[in-house]
Amino acid sequence: MKSVFNDAEIQAMLKLLDDEDESIYQNIERHFIEMGRAIVPRLEEFWGNSFDAVLQSRIEKLVHKIQFEALKNDLRVWNSVGTDDLLSGLITISKYQYPDLNDESIRIQLQQISKTIASQLNGNLSPIEKIKLFNRVFYSVYGFNGNTVNFHAPQNSFINTVLESKKGSPILLCAIYSILAKENGLPVWGVNLPEHFILCYKDDQYLPEHQYTYPEYNILFYINGFSKGNIFSKEDINTFLQKLHLNEQKSFYLPCSNTEIIKRILRNLHYSFTKSGDAQSVHEIEQLLSLMEE
Repeated sequence: MKSVFNDAEIQAMLKLLDDEDESIYQNIERHFIEMGRAIVPRLEEFWGNSFDAVLQSRIEKLVHKIQFEALKNDLRVWNSVGTDDLLSGLITISKYQYPDLNDESIRIQLQQISKTIASQLNGNLSPIEKIKLFNRVFYSVYGFNGNTVNFHAPQNSFINTVLESKKGSPILLCAIYSILAKENGLPVWGVNLPEHFILCYKDDQYLPEHQYTYPEYNILFYINGFSKGNIFSKEDINTFLQKLHLNEQKSFYLPCSNTEIIKRILRNLHYSFTKSGDAQSVHEIEQLLSLMEE
């Protein structure tokens, strides 16, 4: 099957996008999807030069299909070889809703926040003191906060919109918090707690003078990223689980993988789109979730 086309052939295929023969359109569509993101500017240009509403609608749907197939491939690659980089996973998920998202702009924003945090920390502080200073920069200086008004809005699950609005879901706030903390030498990890997502400060260099809330796993304390970085203990998690009538499981107290973080974000999006009645997005998020199981 031919996969490389010259400019004249591409132009000819563009002109066939409004063909009434469905088999011809599907064949052209398949070729464009195989071309990937590179063909999108040509399609958008063709859309802009058209005054045919039916043709424009076809192009819009085709562009979305191309971008979604590219996204699936990106997520598949991340899940295979890139799971150590949580930020890349977060950016990949954001491209579901914002396909033109600039990766570098996200990284630059985080670098700026990280530099501000670094300027406040020094090696003579205790872990709790460091986290309190981190919290002051993260929540007071930059204004991050939990989105309690539109808790289930899809925008709470995309890193670019959270960085812009400074409001997000527990898991997005915790993911950004963890990325910035690790860049500044703070061993803060995500914890996949039911009905909530939290953080733990896990210091593998055991120091007997520290009071560990979960000494078997060197966890000094837990952090509520959704609520101003409040510090709490293992006993508080026990109380929370009792209120939910859930039995204790180690996974509710220990760091989870980046893969589990991305899966949970996708499940949150699935719930958000289900709640809003967006059947197409629900179906597409299900496809992304299935890729994470491969």
